[in-house]
Amino acid sequence: MIYYIYHIPGKKIGVTCDLINRVTVQQGYAPGEYEVLEEHDDIDVVSTREIQLQKEFGYRVDRALYKNLKPKTKMKINVTEQTTTFPIPIDKLKGRLFDVIGMEWETDHGRFTITSDTIPWIMKNVKTSMYNPKRSYIYNKAFANYMFGGKSTTTSIENNIDVFDDIRDWAQERGIYDNGDVKTQLIKLQEEVGELAKAVLENDEAEIVDAIGDSVVVLTNLAHLSGVDIETCIESAYQEISDRKGKMINGTFVKDEN
Repeated sequence: MIYYIYHIPGKKIGVTCDLINRVTVQQGYAPGEYEVLEEHDDIDVVSTREIQLQKEFGYRVDRALYKNLKPKTKMKINVTEQTTTFPIPIDKLKGRLFDVIGMEWETDHGRFTITSDTIPWIMKNVKTSMYNPKRSYIYNKAFANYMFGGKSTTTSIENNIDVFDDIRDWAQERGIYDNGDVKTQLIKLQEEVGELAKAVLENDEAEIVDAIGDSVVVLTNLAHLSGVDIETCIESAYQEISDRKGKMINGTFVKDEN
């Protein structure tokens, strides 16, 4: 393996095995904006030379030798049927993804892999968690469509879990049912509907999906705190409208008076 000691004038001296990913992609410097000072195939030699050159050029000296840095090959993520959540805010996610290139994980939609090709898709489609701004997530089915050309490896709808049970379990674990109430969830619902309205006006499809999903989560919790299941509410509504007659007027279905 070849180790490169690179120099970004006026900024830093560092070591990498992959100049393109480390310096150009992650840090944003084109090849003409940095120079390679030395190349070595001995990690002990390159570790010592990096420190020596940092001192000679007057840059901050790394506290740990390059050879003693522990490679980051894993990242603790949370996987549900719908989403994969990263424990990283969006503004720091890209660099962390490059640190764990090759990392794989299983989902109901197939086995996902972090590569230099999938990172741009993740960064384009990642969202900030509504519950923790220091966390971010992607939708698994959308990622599967990208990775597998629109063919999810889920073989049957029976493989899907009950998402409403998942939502209730999630809410219970976070104390929403023990410490929250219907009024706070109603306020939260109004906030999510506002986000949906903004997304619709801006014709932002991804944000529309996100806002509708968030609203369903809040409605699930609101129903639970009201002493009913959202499934019961949905079934009741459907039974009421299933035989309803009417017509479309100005883009809205208007039921018959009788």
